Amino acid sequence: MSYIFGFEAEFATSLRCIPMIVRYKLDLCGVKLKLSHWHQLSKQQRQWLVTAPCDSPQARRQYRQQLRDWVAQTTGKPPSDLAIPQPFPWEFLDEIPATVQQQLTKVPRHSLTVEKWAALTPLQRFALVKLSQPGHENRNFWPALQEFGLD
Repeated sequence: MSYIFGFEAEFATSLRCIPMIVRYKLDLCGVKLKLSHWHQLSKQQRQWLVTAPCDSPQARRQYRQQLRDWVAQTTGKPPSDLAIPQPFPWEFLDEIPATVQQQLTKVPRHSLTVEKWAALTPLQRFALVKLSQPGHENRNFWPALQEFGLD
């Protein structure tokens, strides 16, 4: 199974940048990981963060604790916490989040409907939410739509 989206393969396959799958897990377990922290982790630790489960409350606690321990060992202090909203924006299946709708107005064509939004995987919906955030470089939004079959 590939954990890296095609639109991020250029920079994420080598794990020099934090891939969406890890960003997704960070949001799920409430950890703010800086890119400088990521670079201080070993290749094996980064790979573990990519592949380790984070799909249950217990797995999230374990993921969070392991990550916090590794960052504290390398930097001298644990990473900051993130607020964990309930529910997450990508969990709404009956409406497309406003940031995604706003970004959709900037693409030449798309076929994203509420029905198609609901049919995406949680990770795909997460990616579109992240790629549509204000202040985020949105150049991968259109490639993500294409990869998800929404062009």
